[in-house]
Amino acid sequence: MSDQNSDGLPPEDFPLDEDFMDPLADPDSELDRLKAERDELRDRFMRALADAENARKRADKERRDAEQYGGTRLARDLLPVYDHLNRALDAVPEEQRGANAALLEGVELTLRELGNVFGKHGITVLRPEVGSRFDPKIHEAMFEAPLPDTKAGDIIQLMEPGFMLHDRLLRPAKVGVSSTPAS
Repeated sequence: MSDQNSDGLPPEDFPLDEDFMDPLADPDSELDRLKAERDELRDRFMRALADAENARKRADKERRDAEQYGGTRLARDLLPVYDHLNRALDAVPEEQRGANAALLEGVELTLRELGNVFGKHGITVLRPEVGSRFDPKIHEAMFEAPLPDTKAGDIIQLMEPGFMLHDRLLRPAKVGVSSTPAS
């Protein structure tokens, strides 16, 4: 028999099979290589799992935010309607209320229904009390004026209510603030 295979190639020219283990190779180095490969695959698997979990959590948060805050633009567009209805009620003098009772009742009912819709969708009205402290996170100071018997930073007038959508500010309450220095 010759040193050639049926293809006429010498034995050193045989294609090597990657799964073929060299019987003379050190089994410990092969074991170490397999352990390292296993550890790398486990690490990649755990990272992929963590990425998938983070993506799921992010998608859940985005879905919740879309449910809660998706109507923000519409809500902001409805705030002037609320303001105009209040101004319409305030514009009618007390002596003319009887003659315009039906009209006033219709405006009040519309305003009440708008308030119910706001409440149903998580919109709350901010009406700070006169004498409460100014909070720049939810109030907008329209003017400052010295007023006896008040402290600097006290709200002295509510000019326009503010609105919150759940925990986000839609519009700050517009207020007048005392500038009276402490005595």
